[in-house]
Amino acid sequence: MAQGKAAGARLRKQLGTLYVDHHGWLSSWLQARLGCSHTAADLAQDTYVRLLVRGYLPEPEQSRRHLRRIASGLMIDHHRRRRIEAAYRDALSALPEPEVPSEETRAEVIDTLVRIDALLHKLPAKPRRAFLLSRLDGLSYPQIAHRLDVSVSSVEKYIARALEACFIAALEQRP
Repeated sequence: MAQGKAAGARLRKQLGTLYVDHHGWLSSWLQARLGCSHTAADLAQDTYVRLLVRGYLPEPEQSRRHLRRIASGLMIDHHRRRRIEAAYRDALSALPEPEVPSEETRAEVIDTLVRIDALLHKLPAKPRRAFLLSRLDGLSYPQIAHRLDVSVSSVEKYIARALEACFIAALEQRP
């Protein structure tokens, strides 16, 4: 127990040093890419939170490279979320006023869409594309096979793989 507390204290101290040494640089780097100081500040903080949660800190000579890699991933997530939010807003604009969901429901839907997007981006390209062509475009398996230049049995395997990933993710989300 005492060893765990000591290790946690050591990690927090090292993280504090890393923060002091590199936070200004990281914030500037993010702001140059995002063009928004507020978003840059949020993502810089999220970068350090990610490090704390993982419990792994890079060697000092690798600090900036490691921080940049984490921050780059967070920027990608940020841009994906903004695209999803914009697409959802566009879809909602077509609804009659009485059918527009509440702000709370919209936030829940966007969070769900972001999780689904992240899940699908973990899949290889062909299973992801086959799944989207099936579910969003309503194409049949033979049509998907023709479009992807693969066999129908390959499409069946791709869809099964995507559905399995969705099922596993749904099980992991259950309380």
